[in-house]
Amino acid sequence: MKKFYLTTAIDYVNSRPHLGTAYEKVTADVIARFKRLAGYETHFVMGNDEHSLNVFKKAEELGLEPLAYCDRMEAEFKTVWEKLHISFDDFIRTTEARHKVSVQELVRRLQDAGDIFESKYEGWYCNSCEAFKPEKDLVDGNCPLHQTKPEWLEERNHFFKLSKYREPLLDYYREHPEFLVPELRRNEILNVLESGLDDLSISRESQKWGIPVPFDENSVVYVWVDALINYISALDFGGDASLFETWWPADLHIIGKDITRFHCIYWPAMLMSAGLPLPRQVFGHGFVMFKGERMSKSLGTVVDPLEAAERFGPDPLRVYLVREIAYGQDGDFSWDRFEARYNSDLANNLGNLVSRVTSMSEKYFDGHLTEPDASGPLRETASAAVSEYAEAMEALALHDGAACAFGLIDRVNEFITESEPWALAKDPERRDELARVLFDACEATRIATLLLTPIMPSSAQTICERLGFDLSLEPLRLDRHARWGAAGALRTTKGPAMWPRLEAKT
Repeated sequence: MKKFYLTTAIDYVNSRPHLGTAYEKVTADVIARFKRLAGYETHFVMGNDEHSLNVFKKAEELGLEPLAYCDRMEAEFKTVWEKLHISFDDFIRTTEARHKVSVQELVRRLQDAGDIFESKYEGWYCNSCEAFKPEKDLVDGNCPLHQTKPEWLEERNHFFKLSKYREPLLDYYREHPEFLVPELRRNEILNVLESGLDDLSISRESQKWGIPVPFDENSVVYVWVDALINYISALDFGGDASLFETWWPADLHIIGKDITRFHCIYWPAMLMSAGLPLPRQVFGHGFVMFKGERMSKSLGTVVDPLEAAERFGPDPLRVYLVREIAYGQDGDFSWDRFEARYNSDLANNLGNLVSRVTSMSEKYFDGHLTEPDASGPLRETASAAVSEYAEAMEALALHDGAACAFGLIDRVNEFITESEPWALAKDPERRDELARVLFDACEATRIATLLLTPIMPSSAQTICERLGFDLSLEPLRLDRHARWGAAGALRTTKGPAMWPRLEAKT
């Protein structure tokens, strides 16, 4: 079976996740669920970044030991991810023993390669980014992302010879143009590489919350170096080799566009130094804005994903995030747009369709529909939708994949309007034609729902139950179960409105 190893960026736990954080996890989950549907054995890893100085300070504010605080936040993060139906296979924390083993093993390999040296560091450090900022990157003396003035640091650190890997990285990008997508992100990184690289400080002498440098117990590994290694520590790198050999290199890292430099320069250079394969692809998604501003904890422009999910349910939120934002670009969240998308896509369109086909099936055939000898135009439409959907999802064009499914739903609604089954039901001699129309409408709805399972897993389960198709089939496969007639006879049942229409409020 084909394998697919997928990761997201791990999250600082100095506060609860906001909708911008949730966007990354939802879209990665959609990819993971699609890959399983497409027949890949999938390993989907998420986690928490716990050695941040901001995490240490937050624990101190609350009068807690850092690890006790991180334990509490793990539970909070996992609660959010569970309520948003995120189906990760492993959850890595940077305070785990397996992570410490991997970090120290990789740092040793960098040293053994002759790529570590000791020197004094002087420079601007943004505590919110947990990153050193070249003066040329500051805007009016402030970090451009957090709009705060960085702190000037002077300390003796261990450095990684990042500059040594400028040419190897440029060569790799030329040979593997698919390594970083979308193309805009790739061009940004190429500009950085072509302008030259400074060596990278990989330790902090002034901080004690972290993983000790294996050859210097008085220093800890710089948080970003520590964090990047989670992608292999989740595979027990430095421990049991079997898991690492099974899944590495990663097929896809999903990250925010603001951390491409770490993932597309620092991380591959470290892997080159350590003699390890590079991940096959990195996807840098855009930001979710709120009222036109980047969603940020430090800027106070955040939306709680649980509040959004509790208003209408997690699946409508997932549909909004995938449908509303072209994957790879920035998008905007507003309550008005969320409600409009809920009404148009779910209440008026899919929800109404499910109610129509199940009600007519029950009314005219007691819910029993068998596949007729000849099918109508929806069969070809559904087949084309499945093909276009698979192509879009493989290309990570999640919004286009969703559009294929909803396009099929639109066509089924049009087909019902054109066929007028309520009129056919009045003529006993046209009963066979009525049966074909209702079977075709239900079967096309079933296939559209199957395409939506990665995006709205819980709702898809409910719809398929009403259409008489067992979505819990193991393993559920796109190539088998999205074929026309794959479900055989359908036994439909009516149910209450899945998404009652929201009426305008004052």
